[in-house]
Amino acid sequence: MKAWKRYACLAAILSVSSAANATVGLKVYAASSMTNAIDEIAQDFEKKYNVSVTPVYGGSASIARQILSGAPADVIVLANTKWMNYLIESGKIKGDDVTNIARNSLVAVAPRSSKVALFDVSDAKAWKDILNGNRLALGNPATVPAGMYAKESLSHLGVWKSIERQVAPAKNVRLALTFVERGETPLGIVYKTDAHLSDKVKVIAEFANDTHADIVYPAAMVNNSTQSAQFFQYLKSDDAKRVFAHYGFQ
Repeated sequence: MKAWKRYACLAAILSVSSAANATVGLKVYAASSMTNAIDEIAQDFEKKYNVSVTPVYGGSASIARQILSGAPADVIVLANTKWMNYLIESGKIKGDDVTNIARNSLVAVAPRSSKVALFDVSDAKAWKDILNGNRLALGNPATVPAGMYAKESLSHLGVWKSIERQVAPAKNVRLALTFVERGETPLGIVYKTDAHLSDKVKVIAEFANDTHADIVYPAAMVNNSTQSAQFFQYLKSDDAKRVFAHYGFQ
């Protein structure tokens, strides 16, 4: 066999071998509040199944709109059912494929250095005194689930109308937390899991779960492939549940 033919054959063999060993990539779009948990779950999944996972994080509204516009997501995890239902109604997601994989709760946080102590979240005067003319950080109540839950809870408690003009709406809950961490606002409302991760804030109040709709995280497949189904099932595994619990999800 001539030298050039031997090299051609060798190149073809190497090409086939490389393709066989290559991992198939998955894109998982998830709500910002899931960042740490999904990062760890994705890493564990990669090690176990040799399938690369690229997480993409953002607000649930933003993710839903991206999916509707054809974003190349394989699996999505949102922070409330409203936006998942929006995708189901649009025909992008099959309702039978949706599963709630975790729950969360709301807390009020202040900078770690703040002198503010625990307070009654149903006391409108207490809110005004703590804010003292400053802003209240929370996710945009029109689009961000954490902000929507916060508005619902404050409305239920009869407080919303008295403080809504002081709201500093953020495009996602992690940004709302950042405002408080930096001391840009004296008070914020975030998920308990987010407060749990930060050493720059302290929890000064918790909201009863019956003051707002259940905070659940629905997950679904967008691309019905073998790898997507594999990751979707892994999200419901005991290994994944342990990760969620580690980061404070119920």
